[in-house]
Amino acid sequence: MNVSLKSVMAAVAGIVSAAVIATSAYAASVSGAGATFPYPIYAKWAGAYNSVSGFQLNYQSIGSGGGIAQIKAKTVTFGATDAPLKIADLNKFGLAQFPTVIGGVVPVINVPGIASGQLVLDGKTLADIFLGKIGRWNDPAIKALNPGLNLPNQAIAVVHRSDGSGTTFVFATYLSRVSSEWKDNVGAATAVDWPVGIGAKGNEGVAGNVAQTAGSIGYVEYAYAKQNHLKYARMINRDGKTITPSADTFKAAAAGADWVGAASQGFYIILVDQPGANSWPITATTYILVYKQPSDPAATAETLKFFKWAYANGDNMALSLDYVPLPENAVQAIQASWKQIQGSGM
Repeated sequence: MNVSLKSVMAAVAGIVSAAVIATSAYAASVSGAGATFPYPIYAKWAGAYNSVSGFQLNYQSIGSGGGIAQIKAKTVTFGATDAPLKIADLNKFGLAQFPTVIGGVVPVINVPGIASGQLVLDGKTLADIFLGKIGRWNDPAIKALNPGLNLPNQAIAVVHRSDGSGTTFVFATYLSRVSSEWKDNVGAATAVDWPVGIGAKGNEGVAGNVAQTAGSIGYVEYAYAKQNHLKYARMINRDGKTITPSADTFKAAAAGADWVGAASQGFYIILVDQPGANSWPITATTYILVYKQPSDPAATAETLKFFKWAYANGDNMALSLDYVPLPENAVQAIQASWKQIQGSGM
């Protein structure tokens, strides 16, 4: 009897122990998918947070369109997008949305004899290149902006995203602001009908194609330009100033954002073509999507805990990759908004 009782107790103890381990491992592992724009900083934050907490972030960098689709399908704990959803769509699907970090989209080029930052473009000229109206690097419109530059008589190879992309949404939104022809004929969305060019998947794909293709131009989040040693073009902004992409010029573009006021609208904020002498014209913020009533509240709570840690401890890591941390009033408004999420503990 005693042997039998001991065997039963040992078996029960084993089951309980296994359950505790499984629960612990599950709670410490969260899946997310979406935007490639913030992937470098999410990866850096995740590595640092894992070292102090054991938390494992499994993030798939598949593009904003994929992130929105996966959170709607409930195959991930959170989705990530650079194309924010409007409040009507958030309410329709029962989602909460909050920004995480600010960055910039930059035109990247591979033109023989032209160094990084030497080429200057304005919005209309950039739009005309992606419309296919300007097809060679020594086009008069480009030469007028760069009178001292020896521009080659070389065809322009346009590289764009082939997947549903928040970076595309940001870039196309900017082109729609500065070019009525782009607005009327192409528009702004996570996927557009590109007039010219070759498609590549993700910021990674565009960066790789530009690096390998002489005469090319594309657009990527600035961290990808730096990590891949790509040459970028400077831009003439809304105030007529020639601007270099940097954390400071992204911050200048975001300076007028009303984060607290936007809280009631799911923090829907567009930062392209902002006024200000130092504003980078193609600046954006990137967002996280979670369910207000998640099927797994514990996993969503772990997600919020991770981002709370990132807001408190991740600013220098963000700046090291030329992302701009959110201001304190934005962080406070975001964390207050988490009260609407079941099981958040906020």
